[in-house]
Amino acid sequence: MDRRRISALAHADHPIAAPLSDASVARLLDRALRDGAERVLDLGCGEGAWLIRALEGRSEVRAEGVDLDADTIARAREDIAARGLGDRVTLHAQDAREFTADDRFGLVLCVGATHAFGGLLPTLEAVRRHLAPGGTALIGDGFWEREPDQRTLDAGFADEFTDLGTTVDRIVADGWTPVYGHVSTTEEWDEYEWSWTGTLSRWALDHPADPDSGEAYAAAAEHRAGWLHGYRHTLGFVTFLLRRTPDDLRVWITPR
Repeated sequence: MDRRRISALAHADHPIAAPLSDASVARLLDRALRDGAERVLDLGCGEGAWLIRALEGRSEVRAEGVDLDADTIARAREDIAARGLGDRVTLHAQDAREFTADDRFGLVLCVGATHAFGGLLPTLEAVRRHLAPGGTALIGDGFWEREPDQRTLDAGFADEFTDLGTTVDRIVADGWTPVYGHVSTTEEWDEYEWSWTGTLSRWALDHPADPDSGEAYAAAAEHRAGWLHGYRHTLGFVTFLLRRTPDDLRVWITPR
């Protein structure tokens, strides 16, 4: 079964593809969109959930989204048009690494999609190319809340993350200043994972004749086991608001 279809089915009841509550998403966007008239870019936009939330209630915001999967972009266009937002959003079905734009953006997002660029620091390099002077980056990625054991690594996570403090140090050393951050709570993680596994399991139970039903059911069971017996309370998720650090302030940063 195609991984993109699994993801689309599993996220049907939790459209933000990350362990964040609606309240957390709203708070992050309120802080990121203080002017209310920014141009927004989402790298790895999926079905456009972040873009929809950024535009609703902010009539002067304009947005673009990029995602590799053409079917996902097609669904995003339909949803955005149905909400009456289509005249303010441009979506691109292409590799986000190859995306170019004539103008830069006041807010660039990449939440839960840093793997598309090869990790956090390559993602920040891509964001830097698109960010207007004085703009804000909204980046969400994993970190280790505690040292991962083999069960966590066996759940499919390469040992690519670091602890939260080291993650922030790397971001700062790369020329960014965190101006806000949100660490997903246990409740947000549990809601996300129960929704992911439960929604996919329910789809399999409700569609026994579908040729993908068995694979969907197995994928949900495997994911649930990896979470409960592996990375729960070990893998964390943090969402940052970042600004570029001016050169005259970087001299005040003490390397660690």
